[in-house]
Amino acid sequence: MTSSTPSKAKAVPVQAPVAASYEAALDELEQLVAQLDAGQLPLDQLLGRYQRGTELLAYCRSRLDAVEQQIRVLEAGDIKPWDAA
Repeated sequence: MTSSTPSKAKAVPVQAPVAASYEAALDELEQLVAQLDAGQLPLDQLLGRYQRGTELLAYCRSRLDAVEQQIRVLEAGDIKPWDAA
């Protein structure tokens, strides 16, 4: 008689978001650019910061694309432009 043990599912690691917000990502990206422009980093740190910068840039672009899409949806709903005059 064989007893069947429940199979253990492999846990899929949950990836943390790149940044807490668009603004936080932009601030960090600006700091990274300043560090890279200074040219004072060792090569391995330079590469790591460049990689982080590409992640932050992709995150910022995706957030901007999402907001742009939301604006298109709102504009398609016949929202009238606000005239301050």
